[in-house]
Amino acid sequence: MRLAIFDLDGTLLDSVAVMVETMSAAFRTIGAPVPDEKAIRAISGLHVRRALESLMPGASDARIDELIAAYRLHFQSLGGMVRQPLFAGALKTLDQIHADPTTLMSVATGKSYRSATVLLEAHGIIDRFVSIETPDHNNSKPDPQMVETALGKAGIEAPFAVMIGDTTHDMHMAKAAGVAAIGVSWGYHAVDELHEAGADIVLTSFEQLQPAIEKLTRRG
Repeated sequence: MRLAIFDLDGTLLDSVAVMVETMSAAFRTIGAPVPDEKAIRAISGLHVRRALESLMPGASDARIDELIAAYRLHFQSLGGMVRQPLFAGALKTLDQIHADPTTLMSVATGKSYRSATVLLEAHGIIDRFVSIETPDHNNSKPDPQMVETALGKAGIEAPFAVMIGDTTHDMHMAKAAGVAAIGVSWGYHAVDELHEAGADIVLTSFEQLQPAIEKLTRRG
């Protein structure tokens, strides 16, 4: 048996435009300078507090709380959940992997557990995953705890697991947990950044994913 662990934002879900729009609106609401788009894209996958702390270094806890409240308000008003479609090819690939009796799938995301489950249910794919790991009950990326928890729940050892993600946070988390790391080129971080962070392979399409999972977990 093997385990494939998926990030959500920028990996399965095309949430770039929603994140940039929502973050920018939140900063404007509290009267703070709006970070550039590259900086906003770079925080994908992090827990919301850690992400906003990185975008507003040195801010007080109260200021971060204010920003979080503004972010959540704008996210809801923009219909953020419903505006995060799956990337082209994602559903077909998930179905193919799910049909393989030797492969289990989990999620490791910086979203809250509620947000992750709402989105997965909305897309009709929540039943594909044996666990959904979030910072609600684990340390945030790049700490390896989400991957370690997923391994424990699936009963799979690290050499037979792989993390699939679009950011350096995902790659660092994978390596810290001792699992293989697959980067995807269609998300938030550049291909060279993913390689530098430890990606074993960086994919350019979902069609490449299942063979890559099988290749990287054919060991022990």
